[in-house]
Amino acid sequence: MQTLTLSNILHQHFPDALHFSLLKSSKTHQETQQLHAFSLKTGVFSHPSLSSRLLSLYADPNINNLRYARSVFDRIQHPSLVLWNIILKCYIQNQQSHEAISLFVLLLGHFPPDEFTFPCVIKACAKLTALKEGKQIHGLVLKLGFGLDKFVQASLVYLYSKCGKIGSGYAVFDQMDEKDLVSWNSLLDGYARCGEVKAAMKVFDEMPEKDCFSWTVLIYGLAKCGEELVSWNTMINGYMKAGDTNSACKLFDQMPTRNLITWNSMIGGFKLNLRFLEALEMFERMLEEEFRPTHATLVSVISAVSGLASFGTGRLIHSYTVKNGIELDGVVGTVLIEMYSKCGGIDSAVTVFRTISHKKFGHWTAIIVGLSIHGMADHALKLFLEMRRIGVKPNAITFVGVLNACGHVGLINDGHKYFNMMINEYGIKPAIEHYEAKDIIEEMPMRPNKVIWMTLLSGARNHRNTKIGEYAAQHLIELAPETTGGYVVLSNMYAVAGEWEKVSEVREMMKKRGLRKDSGCSSIEHKGMVHNFIVGDKSHPQTKEIYSKLAEMREKLKLAGHVPDTSQVLLYIEEEEEKEAELENHSERLAIAFGLINTEAGCPIRIMKNLRVCSDCHSVTKLLSKIYRREIIVRDNSRFHHFKDGLCSCKDFW
Repeated sequence: MQTLTLSNILHQHFPDALHFSLLKSSKTHQETQQLHAFSLKTGVFSHPSLSSRLLSLYADPNINNLRYARSVFDRIQHPSLVLWNIILKCYIQNQQSHEAISLFVLLLGHFPPDEFTFPCVIKACAKLTALKEGKQIHGLVLKLGFGLDKFVQASLVYLYSKCGKIGSGYAVFDQMDEKDLVSWNSLLDGYARCGEVKAAMKVFDEMPEKDCFSWTVLIYGLAKCGEELVSWNTMINGYMKAGDTNSACKLFDQMPTRNLITWNSMIGGFKLNLRFLEALEMFERMLEEEFRPTHATLVSVISAVSGLASFGTGRLIHSYTVKNGIELDGVVGTVLIEMYSKCGGIDSAVTVFRTISHKKFGHWTAIIVGLSIHGMADHALKLFLEMRRIGVKPNAITFVGVLNACGHVGLINDGHKYFNMMINEYGIKPAIEHYEAKDIIEEMPMRPNKVIWMTLLSGARNHRNTKIGEYAAQHLIELAPETTGGYVVLSNMYAVAGEWEKVSEVREMMKKRGLRKDSGCSSIEHKGMVHNFIVGDKSHPQTKEIYSKLAEMREKLKLAGHVPDTSQVLLYIEEEEEKEAELENHSERLAIAFGLINTEAGCPIRIMKNLRVCSDCHSVTKLLSKIYRREIIVRDNSRFHHFKDGLCSCKDFW
């Protein structure tokens, strides 16, 4: 007598349930074989769900056993179209395209093919370069109405490209509504195989995305056509665009010959990846090997100088353009204006602008933006009106410069006027950069970003409006809790207001979130070398002379009537003398002392600072510019300040 167990009951009444459950959990080849044997032994193999599942497992790429898959397929009495498609795909996976086509012929006696069948069999034709059979199948595709299926189209592009019929491939490609990377690569491969280099490069440039295969195909095609140098240059350009500067450098060093495109690819690539110093070094090597720079070369080099804020280097490259008769009417003139503006040489930027005989839109916008970041609102607005008068149409970037010019000197009414002009006269939709004040922020049609809230927070600090500052900081921290600057500005506001408990709270919040305040650092360029200073720095080789000059500066400031604003000391220090000493050691004062020692009398002193200039240092620098009869140009983290004759270009609004 048979013992009744759960297993027996399942076998008797639900024979497929147990098997199918086990098959669903089967993952390995061994497990699938064991269950296959078990299903044959128990007589339930013929159940459609089980046999179909077994076929799918054997055909799965993780197992991929064609022999067993075909064995299962042949035992199925009436295989569905889905199963025909599975076994077809398995043949192709196992590089048996001939057999796949033969199987497709058998399928036609049972079912009309569908959108899953055609891509498989067309791929088999492509692998065999069986153009005749492929064309016949293409005819069947059109007859059955699958000509616009994106997967069928992609396989046809692949077929014709592999068979050297790129015209037919492009005709299919051109009809595709959705062009995936595989289709682009197939078309690219087709042109490369046919030796149509220009067409291949055109396709490559138009591709919305590229992968390693795209680059390999293009390089192979170029090399095949005897374009070895073009192939090298293409690879360098590709590595640079992908951010892999090390691989680009290795290729560059291995090249048997180089041309101007090679040098431009390297220089432009370094600039693209913010490796500005390497871009300039590569430019020097280029000149040493007696290659003449093009406009494209100079645009990249001058942009790299802007990134380094190296005024001296910028002047040298400007001199090179003058000596070699390079016209500034185009982009070179625009980037020169931008470079001088960013390096603190706004007078030089204006000179370049004036020397350009045929000024274009880019020149006007560059000088207006440059003047605005230097706080020269009157000059910027005058040029803007002149630009409009002669019929040059401003764009959104131009208006960013105009509105910043108004904002930097507190021209609120003018700012509103130009804001409305931008919308009503020029139909320019305001972007996030066009908003600044709290009331405007609250009426913005888009959600303010962290730049907007940071701008409002900085404005509140300038006006010592703690309430507005807290409002802006709250929104900033909610939106971008990783923005260190927001915490720092809020903490500084509390410190100036003497609210030391709140200072501690903000600093504790930063500590818990793993955020650290950047140390104040000021830099000054002298004879091609950049000298960096931090608060109380005593590491410089000229430390003794610098602190001696600081003492001299202190005495002269006292005689001029300066009273230190110790509220700007952002540390909890009780003694006034200690607070004054803390202010005297700020990084920009060390840089100014260095500049007074090492530059000739009457020469401007240019300083870059990573943080905002405090109110006391701002007052001191105004007095020092008058005492020593020097123009002192300081760029902090938001703008330029031009100190001259005891005044600042910001008009004490920053």
